[in-house]
Amino acid sequence: MNTRQSRGKIFSFGLQHVLAMYAGAILVPLLVGRALGLNAEELAYLVAIDLLTCGIATLLQTLKSKYLGIGLPVILGSSFVALTPMISIGSQYGVPAIYGAIIITGLFIFFASSFLGKLVRFFPPVVTGTVVTIIGISLVPTAIKNMGGGANSSDFGSSENLLLAFSVLFLIIAMNRFFSGFMRSLSVLIGIIAGTIFAAFLGKVNLDPVKEASWFHFPQVFYFGLPTFEPGAILTMLIVGLVIVIESTGVFFALAKICDRSLTEQELANGYRAEGLAIFLGGIFNAFPYNTFAQNVGLVELSGIKTRNVVVAAGGILIFLGSIPKIAAFATIIPNAVLGGATVIMFGMVISSGMRMLSNVEFTNNNLLIIACSISLGLGVTAVPNLFSSLPSFLSILVSDGVITGSLAAIILNLFFNAKKKKGDVSLPNSLKAEEA
Repeated sequence: MNTRQSRGKIFSFGLQHVLAMYAGAILVPLLVGRALGLNAEELAYLVAIDLLTCGIATLLQTLKSKYLGIGLPVILGSSFVALTPMISIGSQYGVPAIYGAIIITGLFIFFASSFLGKLVRFFPPVVTGTVVTIIGISLVPTAIKNMGGGANSSDFGSSENLLLAFSVLFLIIAMNRFFSGFMRSLSVLIGIIAGTIFAAFLGKVNLDPVKEASWFHFPQVFYFGLPTFEPGAILTMLIVGLVIVIESTGVFFALAKICDRSLTEQELANGYRAEGLAIFLGGIFNAFPYNTFAQNVGLVELSGIKTRNVVVAAGGILIFLGSIPKIAAFATIIPNAVLGGATVIMFGMVISSGMRMLSNVEFTNNNLLIIACSISLGLGVTAVPNLFSSLPSFLSILVSDGVITGSLAAIILNLFFNAKKKKGDVSLPNSLKAEEA
């Protein structure tokens, strides 16, 4: 009986992770597919294969081995950093060129993982804490737009949408105030389910996607044809891949802090290697580049559940959902306002995680300048994304996203202020200092 209860709890916590990242996971394939003019069948494949590959990628990263996986409770999903580049490459070179570039990028990250792991000396707490804070800040506008019903919705900001969003928000807060243990840990899941039921009574739940979805789906290699390899497309996607590594590094350190773990260069290399393999598989099955989802960091912090078996369950659920589109379609009926009420808390928790990491930083004038300039640039580009639209395409990819701009600013400014001539003088995370000693 205890075993059954334990398995039930693990499944519930895993489902909560899936629901927390589901909207982000399906948004990239929907946006890319519609921008490239895919038909309904192709779009359905893209969404389903994305979910399935998200599950595989999550298991690769979570199930730690000697050479593969970070071994933290991480969820991998399709990277928003790759959204605009994929549309640009597909429009200019065709869909097969997208996947040729993704395959090369995955292989590069996989084989360069050991070298990338050594670069951790350039990611001290002042950098990683700033990056995690910027990631949280950049996600908040999405949550706020969802609270209103979605940026392009005809009833944006309506009283019904706001009622739904704040009902979910207050329910989650109340459950964390008046409950403990299992019920508190499931507060986000319960909030989303209760909000969706409430939305159904308001007539805001549409079941047509469930009726139209097929029952079974099998992954297919090179669904959109054999990949092509265009130099410009490959260079663009390689830059995206490096940015994904920077983002994931910040998330790795945030989760390690929550889980009371220290990360070594080898563990980071294993994490990058798993991410590279996940991106490679995304290219093979015509899915997407994958990175560690920051929003699930907020859920780990909020729920207090830090065990990997919960994330393994989430990976299994994603694979199951990706194999049976009709079941996966049920998650699409959750109204944006309901998701907004839940994600505004989780994204805020990501910001809190970054601030906690920054609490370990010595606030010298140099470090304050690093934090101030990086967060200001990251927030500024998030608010005004077309600021650098006149730059050449290979540069605009780097600076048109707030997370990328803020992250690069933090790294470059840290090198400018804190890097020494001698390699050994560069400030290291505590785990690496102990290792070198």
